[in-house]
Amino acid sequence: MRFSISRLMAFFIVVGVMLAFAAGAAFGQSTSGVVGGTVIDPNGALMVGASVQLANPVSGYTRAAVTDNTGQFRFNNIPFDQYTVSASKNGFSTDKKQVQVYSTVPMSVAFHLEVGSVTSSVLVEGTVDTVEQDPTFHADVDRSLINHLPVESPSSQLSSIVTLASPGVAADSNGLMHGLGDHAENTFNLDGQQITDQQSKVFSNMVPATAVQSMEVIDGAPPAEYGDKTSLVVKLTTRSGQGVTVPTGSVTLSYGSFGTSNAAIDLAYGGTNGGNFIAIDGLQSGRFLDGPEFSVFHDKGNEENIFDRVDFQLGKKDSVHIDGQYTHSWFQTPNDYENIGVIDPNGNNVGNTDQRSKIGTVNFSPTLTHVINNEAVANLGFYVRRDAYNYYPSNNPFADYALDQQQESISQFRTLTNMGLHGDVSYVKGVNNAKLGGSYTQTFLRENDNIGIVDPSLNPACVDASGNPASCSSPGATANPNYNPVLAPYDLTAGGKLYAWHGRADVKELALYGEDQITAGNWMLNLGIRGDFYNGLTIQRQAEPRAGVSYDIKKTGTVLRVSYARTQETPFNENLVLSSTGCADPVLFAIFATLPAGSCAAQAVTPFNPGFRNEFHAGFGQALGRHFVINGEYIWKYTHNAYDFSVLGTTPITFPIEWSRSKIPGYAMSAALTDLKGLSVRFNASSVAARFFNPQLGGVGATPGTAGSTSAFRIDHDEHFNETTHLEYAMPFKKSLYYAFNWRYDSGLVAGASPCYNVTDPNSACGGTSININNQPYVDLSGLSPDQQFQAGLVCNGVKATPTTGTGGPVAGNPEVCLATQLTSKLIVIPAPGTEDDDKNPQRIAPRNVFDMALGDDNLFHFGDHQRYKIAARVTAINMVNKYALYNFLSTFSGTHYLTPRALTAEVSFHF
Repeated sequence: MRFSISRLMAFFIVVGVMLAFAAGAAFGQSTSGVVGGTVIDPNGALMVGASVQLANPVSGYTRAAVTDNTGQFRFNNIPFDQYTVSASKNGFSTDKKQVQVYSTVPMSVAFHLEVGSVTSSVLVEGTVDTVEQDPTFHADVDRSLINHLPVESPSSQLSSIVTLASPGVAADSNGLMHGLGDHAENTFNLDGQQITDQQSKVFSNMVPATAVQSMEVIDGAPPAEYGDKTSLVVKLTTRSGQGVTVPTGSVTLSYGSFGTSNAAIDLAYGGTNGGNFIAIDGLQSGRFLDGPEFSVFHDKGNEENIFDRVDFQLGKKDSVHIDGQYTHSWFQTPNDYENIGVIDPNGNNVGNTDQRSKIGTVNFSPTLTHVINNEAVANLGFYVRRDAYNYYPSNNPFADYALDQQQESISQFRTLTNMGLHGDVSYVKGVNNAKLGGSYTQTFLRENDNIGIVDPSLNPACVDASGNPASCSSPGATANPNYNPVLAPYDLTAGGKLYAWHGRADVKELALYGEDQITAGNWMLNLGIRGDFYNGLTIQRQAEPRAGVSYDIKKTGTVLRVSYARTQETPFNENLVLSSTGCADPVLFAIFATLPAGSCAAQAVTPFNPGFRNEFHAGFGQALGRHFVINGEYIWKYTHNAYDFSVLGTTPITFPIEWSRSKIPGYAMSAALTDLKGLSVRFNASSVAARFFNPQLGGVGATPGTAGSTSAFRIDHDEHFNETTHLEYAMPFKKSLYYAFNWRYDSGLVAGASPCYNVTDPNSACGGTSININNQPYVDLSGLSPDQQFQAGLVCNGVKATPTTGTGGPVAGNPEVCLATQLTSKLIVIPAPGTEDDDKNPQRIAPRNVFDMALGDDNLFHFGDHQRYKIAARVTAINMVNKYALYNFLSTFSGTHYLTPRALTAEVSFHF
């Protein structure tokens, strides 16, 4: 039968509705499990009031409960992981058991206590196997770490936490993170809802970190239930009010550098049969985004979050779980020195550039769960997520003009709406932990742009003898041979108007999968198969086998693992219609034709075909004693049709592009010292080679490297090495008093737009800046404005560039050049003359070490019932040594951004 998305969608919905009725229309979630059971005394009687504790010392997750009148206990909302569960009571010995929670199927544990000498409950510490047997390499992060981690970005805390607390992540500006060599190919799984669109503060508003109980960051081969964007999968389990019988929460206030202030409140309350958790917070800052200058100006912003989670336990087999979120953010686009006192084409000062953005995010995701029997659970979920993005130009469009930076003024209103249905059935029996499931998602893209030319040199009708714009009535003026009449109506310097462009598309995706985790003695085997059906601006279908195996050498505390995944890589949705159809638009085609970096190959549609990837992982885990564990993994990823981002002309609007292929080998590793007399340490490191290959296959924009080449180049999120070390120490004289310290090292992302010299290597980007004068190698700096040279930290023969004066000088009629051997920078690594190679030795941001710290007390005064009411305070210092460094320089995706200058924040909170 001929494939039909609409028929499959209808079938899937019908199956989902039938499942909903079978489930009694109850809701739940599919990223956490339930652990329950009984405690029995030596005579076989059920024990009332026994203490039960569940703990994982590596992630830091702990829960405690007391058996009820029937001798039973229950832990809801337990993140997937392995734990030690212990039961104890005064006068009885402690019984401990290890459990692996990898399914929504409830787990039952029975404890038998013998008469013994133990007289109090014992906190489990260091008794759980610290090395997981799971064949999929991942890192676990709990609320206990989130609360104490010094976080760099207050408006994108979640991505900052992932970057600092898990391996394989290259840090970029504005909360953007690149997992294992790919550009933001990340999936956030929010209580079973998969969010695959970009989650940085310039694209979408993220889930607030205050709502997160724990996260699992998957660096290894993704299980079959994950698709679309799988370089990094972040499984989020949110906080719940179920079982919290006393209103529990906190009120937090903070103030810090750049006028950054934050107010937040969260509250959890419920009972055995349900509960509610709500978090509300508001932020304003004078440095909302990372800017193109180390000094901060025109960078104000604010963000408001509301997150609510509702749980109901309707019966022994049915429960209700709903997530809801609304987030609003407004922020200015940071200016550089060239955006101050902009001069229009008539020589008038029109003031400073004043570009702004507003993003509104709404998310609603109910999921229904029904316990079929003791071995099977069914889930069915529905979600709606909408991002509305507004980009506002300066009130005077000529204030948007900046020499060598922006030649057009643009406004945009874009919406990205996801509607989806997902369902699965989990089955656990004997050695099998199986899941069958599927999802259908429809994404509605609506893109509206208004663009006008503000650079008089972009498309002048006439030019003078030197090629500069001139009035056609001026003496000596001649017709411009490159004049394009298509652009004339939209040239604001010649009395034109804004060009309005509108695009829309509906992207439909269907996925079906099956997976089974088989545990047989020391062996664990993951087997899965996934089928993806993509119907967007192109159509693609992909069968994707997944497999992994691990072996646990219990005698030495060693786990060996290998895994494989075939995945379909789908295009980014942000400005996808513009990128796919822009070249077919005569006006946009003409704008790109004026750019020196390149243009559309033809006036035609340049659609994206979803790529496919084969990836291989091999690694190990090793426990050393009770408190130390190390994990490492080597990775090979080979992708056909690989994605990145570019920009619309010279505006701030970005869109996806597609390259022929990519090869990404590398490694990731993590190590942890669990709590040892108050000291705990986490270490994460990674190294990947993000090798992309010409030619560009889809999307408008320029191709780096040699035109027509099929050679490799390092994409601008390639990084040789990065590491994060987090140290935390609880003071022995007062356990609530702690000191937390971060050390982050980055070897530097690729900075391909940096000037350099090489005239012999065909795979070098230096050709445009290489010039020979009197048989001497010189670098031509005329393509960079003085401020851009200053941003790059360029120094020529000891002369530093300033925001108004370049570093080069005139030589033999060349206006601004520098002898190649005398051009240096402390912010960028410029390859020696004749050695730059886009693949083997590209220009890079200089290596940097950044240190953050926090000093806090979780219980300052111990007044009243000190377990019930607490006042906490802490002081945080980000970039405490005020490191002057860049994230990137003239990146094709995002431009130039500096690290945060030293930022101090004082915080006080009341916990109840």
